[in-house]
Amino acid sequence: MEIGRNKFVTLSYELRLNGTDGEVVEKTEANAPLEFVFGAGKMLEMFENKLEGLAKGSDFDFELKAAEAYGEVNPNAVVEIPKNIFEVEGKIDEDLLTVGNQVPMQDAHGNRLNGIVLEVTDDKVKMDFNHPLAGDNLFFKGQVIEVREATDEELAVSCGSGCGDSCGDGGCGSGCSCG
Repeated sequence: MEIGRNKFVTLSYELRLNGTDGEVVEKTEANAPLEFVFGAGKMLEMFENKLEGLAKGSDFDFELKAAEAYGEVNPNAVVEIPKNIFEVEGKIDEDLLTVGNQVPMQDAHGNRLNGIVLEVTDDKVKMDFNHPLAGDNLFFKGQVIEVREATDEELAVSCGSGCGDSCGDGGCGSGCSCG
């Protein structure tokens, strides 16, 4: 069976940044693979395009340019926010506002997004809302472990919101399209 729409896909892979010898940022093994319903919109479109048609046991090795993955770094996504918006009952959790921390936020439309704290002053917080992999070319090398028909339950879950519990902390960073 080949990878295609509504197939349940199981992969092991290694993800490197900016070259085949670049930094390894994610690695899955056969005992803890990436599993997803193909075509459900949870993975990067080009990631799925590169996998389409492969079968169980197939090896893969491909690159996604930054524009095909999480885009180029957008300087407009680096913003200064008034520090007082982080107040809860008149207090600010200073541990939350530590340089390098990823902080879940909402925009004016209620969309969830994560920002990385770049700088904290007495009255402002500078944050970067670019995806952590923005501007990076992604190199994938791995193997298709399984391809099968997705169950009704898997199809129902794949139509839900978000990318699962691990999106945003590096899990499913390979292809998760949320965030």
